[in-house]
Amino acid sequence: MKDDTAHTHFDFTQLTERERYKLLIGTVIPRPIALVTTLSRAGQANAGPFSFFNVLTHDPALVAIGVENHADLSYKDTARNIRETGEFTVHIVDSDLVEQMEICAIKFGPDVDELQEAGLATVSGQMVRSPRILAAPAALECRRHTTLQVGPAREIIIGEVLGLFVRSDAVDPSNLHVDQALMDAVGRLGGYLYTRTQEQFEHKTLSVEAYRRRQEEGRTG
Repeated sequence: MKDDTAHTHFDFTQLTERERYKLLIGTVIPRPIALVTTLSRAGQANAGPFSFFNVLTHDPALVAIGVENHADLSYKDTARNIRETGEFTVHIVDSDLVEQMEICAIKFGPDVDELQEAGLATVSGQMVRSPRILAAPAALECRRHTTLQVGPAREIIIGEVLGLFVRSDAVDPSNLHVDQALMDAVGRLGGYLYTRTQEQFEHKTLSVEAYRRRQEEGRTG
């Protein structure tokens, strides 16, 4: 560990897994939360939240979820179900869903339906079989694209988005504008902390021409 121009450097090769985790979740913030629903091969519903999650590209439309296995290296229900069925649904979590999302994070056994425990009403998926949570402001129905085994206890699941549900009052179908204030999504910080997305600001990327013009105006102003 060294101090360099008022920054503290950490050599990840010298840190434990837990130390790396603590630093990453404290600095890569805020992280969107994927509340993922799946069905087992036998039809048992499962739901679990993951904050190692984001969209990767729009063409094709791909999202990625980082999933950690159990301590004995066996798959979590989400990872196993996706391997067995190739399907899952990602729900965006808003302020009203935080308490129920945390119930879904409890380490229940595979025979427990987290959706029922959390009191979350669902309907059957439209393009996949995994259930869709009605209270979520948005839901992305996904088909497994690739699973990357990045270590004995961790994998990254990449899913192709087949379809998207957005709460009707938060989207204008005529121009595809999503009202992000009405979405009221929450993000994950370090520790037990969350953040809301209600405080927003706009900053537009300039064209090269506009940037050069602003530079010139600064020199002559």
